[in-house]
Amino acid sequence: MHKPRFIRLPDVITKTGLRRSTIYERMAEGTFPTAINLGGRSVAWIETEVDDWMLSQIEKSRLAGVR
Repeated sequence: MHKPRFIRLPDVITKTGLRRSTIYERMAEGTFPTAINLGGRSVAWIETEVDDWMLSQIEKSRLAGVR
């Protein structure tokens, strides 16, 4: 098992292709991993949670027949 790694919002945006507003909307809906409060106004995401979310999106897309 590898150690968890925090990634900041610019990395999440680059990794997922989602906009900042979409990320926060989906977090509020419970359909995207929630950010971890690092103190003050700093937040980050756990990289493996974002990766797992991406894999689930790929799987849903493939099951729906979207390529």
